Amino acid sequence: MPESSSVTSGTGVVPDDSEAGSGAPAARSVDAALSGNGASGSAGAAGPVAVDRETLRLALVVGGLVLAVLLGFGLGRMNAPAGPARPAGATVGVATGGSDGGTHAHSPGTGAHTHDGATVTQGGGDGATGLSITSAGYTLVPSTELVAGRAGELRFQIRDDQRRAVTRFAVVHDKPMHVIMVRRDLSGYRHLHPTMAADGTWSVPITAPDAGPWRMYADFTAVADDGRQVAVVLGADLTASGAYRPRPLPAAATSATVDGFTAGYAGTPEVGKSVPLRFRVTGADGAAAALEPYLGAYGHLVALREGDLGYLHVHPEPVRDGDDVTFWLTAPGPGSYRMFLDFQVGGVVRTAEFTLTVP
Repeated sequence: MPESSSVTSGTGVVPDDSEAGSGAPAARSVDAALSGNGASGSAGAAGPVAVDRETLRLALVVGGLVLAVLLGFGLGRMNAPAGPARPAGATVGVATGGSDGGTHAHSPGTGAHTHDGATVTQGGGDGATGLSITSAGYTLVPSTELVAGRAGELRFQIRDDQRRAVTRFAVVHDKPMHVIMVRRDLSGYRHLHPTMAADGTWSVPITAPDAGPWRMYADFTAVADDGRQVAVVLGADLTASGAYRPRPLPAAATSATVDGFTAGYAGTPEVGKSVPLRFRVTGADGAAAALEPYLGAYGHLVALREGDLGYLHVHPEPVRDGDDVTFWLTAPGPGSYRMFLDFQVGGVVRTAEFTLTVP
């Protein structure tokens, strides 16, 4: 708002006729001051005084108009509508739920939301995230060389828009950082939880089982200097040295077997609509498996889109539906997806893999 301007007018002393007739020095009038003429002495000088009064009136009218304009401008600024809010990022077409040290439950299709009163922003074009190395003012900076079949270490930093290493992260689903690794042909899936050094460098042991191009996703919620929480998924390409021999995507199926357990789901994802997928895990005897909480939930589901490797991280409803675990998923577009379901039984985490085709 501009600084307010004020116009202050004083009242001049106009000599009366007795003083003028007696030859006493006349006080200088406001009229005279405005016109540059003195009021000298006799009542016969009424003509010039009248002109000076007209000049005063004109000056006061002009001053009043200027004051009105200034006040109107100031009031207009005070009552002007607020400018556009800080961008909240594109809506993420998935529902998430879990624990972040408290409650972190979201309704189906939730995108931008709040964490204990703090704004949380999730970016992503059509609902799939992890397509960019930079988003919402944060950048993923990996420093890793992968050699196929050789034990190594994944190292990276998250930097803000001033190129500073970020060191404050919210704990979401029991961890401050979730890293997904997958090869370009959607094989070799890994769900990792690195640790952070004091300088903001994250690291975790990793062995790339096969050569070729890999994609890493850093899934985190950063805490900004003003306390605002921003949930972001960033992606970067890595290469494991050696000859790349891509595998074809397995056929679409609603069940998968891993280590004697069978995981299956019911539900048909649709483009642009939140749809429940109900998963059930059974043992070799066909009975429901005794699922255990893993990272604050009874399962974690990641879906990756074939082609651009768009990322969807979906968490289940906090309350199970009998033996089922329900996830809400919105397909951002038609195509083939590879879904990875992490579940824990007997203290061991296993991953069931599914191919999904969305018409």
